[in-house]
Amino acid sequence: MNKEDYFIGCFSKSPYVGDDAAVMDGMCISQDAFFENVHFKRQWMSLRQIAAKAMLVNISDAIAMNGRPRYALLTVAIPKHYTRKELKELARGFEETAEAYGITIVGGDTIANVKLDISVTILAECEKPVMRSGMKEGDLLAYTGKLGGSRRDLLRLLRGGRVGPGSRFVRPVLRDRFFYRAARHIRCAMDISDGLFHDLEKLHRANGLGFEFFIPIPKRIGCSGEEFEILFAFDPADEATIRAIAAQTRTPVTVFAKAVRKPYRNICRANHF
Repeated sequence: MNKEDYFIGCFSKSPYVGDDAAVMDGMCISQDAFFENVHFKRQWMSLRQIAAKAMLVNISDAIAMNGRPRYALLTVAIPKHYTRKELKELARGFEETAEAYGITIVGGDTIANVKLDISVTILAECEKPVMRSGMKEGDLLAYTGKLGGSRRDLLRLLRGGRVGPGSRFVRPVLRDRFFYRAARHIRCAMDISDGLFHDLEKLHRANGLGFEFFIPIPKRIGCSGEEFEILFAFDPADEATIRAIAAQTRTPVTVFAKAVRKPYRNICRANHF
């Protein structure tokens, strides 16, 4: 068990810990940090792109639980040397992304800091949440989109290269149109933030089931984090419906495994401490 999992386990008595968001009184409440020199470097992205991604990775959690984001709280630690032009660019990234998803920014906090650190809290309406638990033996496992691009682009950036504004590492593509229509046919789901193999481990712990793979998935794909595609399980009887919704929303979907009673071992190195 890595230190992240150990620390989260210290709060195991809480009934709200363990999913992409906490479900309380018909709301999904989630929070993610987006810190300079941990999640990004300033030379990699514009301030507008940084703010947009900070919002998107939080909105992704709400979507993966079938929540409709409505409100956001922002905590932003800002270097003192930032100019008004830079502050306006940062604010623009937050506001544009919030507006695109029907979100109202209702408050938060700002402090001075030596680097740019962001924390976003999303409050989403969530009448019928889709949790990480709920998978049954024999269910099919699938993910949206194509995996591996985020890791590839991150490695390029770490080597001093550049990536375009359409890079999935710079701007994740969220699958709200597909998921909201498919949610009633989905047993459990989560967004792929730590990598497919890491996140399968979380589904394994939540459901006590392992996986029989239909197709080989190389480590460069299975260990690619920050994809923010959706990993989900569903009854095989609903496969035709799932594929029809995917086609209607132009969402690539790969069915890659089924749930079975066997152990599961994640072969990727921990992304965290």
